[in-house]
Amino acid sequence: MTDTPATMLELVQAYLDCRRHKRSSASALAFEINLESNLAALHTELVDGSYRPGRSICFVVTRPKPREVWAADFRDRIVHHLLYNRIAPRFHAAFTADSCACIPGRGTLYGAQRLEHQVRSVTRNWSRPAHYLKCDCANFFISIDKLVLRERLARRVHEPWWLALADTILFHDPRQDVEVRGNPADLRRVPPHKSLFNAPADTGLPIGNLSSQFFANVLLDALDQFAKHRLRAPHYVRYVDDFVLLHPSPQWLAQALQRIQAWLPQQLHLQLNPRKTVLQPVARGIDFVGHVIKPWRRTTRPRTLRTALQRLEHMPASETYAAGNSYLGLVRQATHSHKERAVIARALLKRGHAVEGLHLSKAFPHPQKGSTA
Repeated sequence: MTDTPATMLELVQAYLDCRRHKRSSASALAFEINLESNLAALHTELVDGSYRPGRSICFVVTRPKPREVWAADFRDRIVHHLLYNRIAPRFHAAFTADSCACIPGRGTLYGAQRLEHQVRSVTRNWSRPAHYLKCDCANFFISIDKLVLRERLARRVHEPWWLALADTILFHDPRQDVEVRGNPADLRRVPPHKSLFNAPADTGLPIGNLSSQFFANVLLDALDQFAKHRLRAPHYVRYVDDFVLLHPSPQWLAQALQRIQAWLPQQLHLQLNPRKTVLQPVARGIDFVGHVIKPWRRTTRPRTLRTALQRLEHMPASETYAAGNSYLGLVRQATHSHKERAVIARALLKRGHAVEGLHLSKAFPHPQKGSTA
């Protein structure tokens, strides 16, 4: 691999990728006002090594629970896409098929289907009992050790210029230049141990950036490899830091848990969340990536459905049409979803919308009131 800086063509492609879902944001519109000169200036900074990330925006989302979200400036998000486009394919090629986040074609539906396939395999199509071990990492993004992560990046990024760019993004501390938006009371609702503002130096990644999602996958690929090759787990699936192991023997899973609890802090400086560690029979159902997998069916998580109904009941009328179709599309991902679609359809009918009657798959604006009904 030759060590050449990013070309202008690569930067333009990164810009196009970045604006796909962010074009209406204020920073994106400001960048586009003088698009050519801004891209040229950014390219010059990248090539001569003077590029430094700018200001971030921090705000709090309260559903399903309060947590910080950090949004990098639009030009910095372009650089995130630039790095991702160049180095991600080499990492993706080495990831296991059981890693299901921030990889093209491997979202939550892939994760649910992958786990369902694994469950059918270990139970021989529900003909024999099996158990599952479900875990996640405590305060995952806030606990990531950047030095450990950097060592794993360096194993596959051998070009000095691209590794230096990865370092610039990885070791940037967004707390040094941040604009906090929203209600200060919401920020206080975030537990101190879950706030990036309280993380030690060189620890923690900002939730909300493409780079953070990708870096997290690079780090936890080590866990995937440990599970597959050291534990020799026959059935295993991971989505971000949530992972599930399946086995006919609960004793085998208990021993695997002990080994993971010893390996994680030693190798990745992470800890499991004991409150979210579950070992029980598969037949009781596995709650994973918004789905519940039970014998012969996969349904939408009940909490997701309750949240959808509450929002459809109380949200402004102008938002119900788009939100309703979004929720109908979400529940349709489950194999057994007619009941959930019917409940959402009734909620939409109460708000004045029509719903396609045969499959309950699409909502329509009220014929007289239009899409603002």
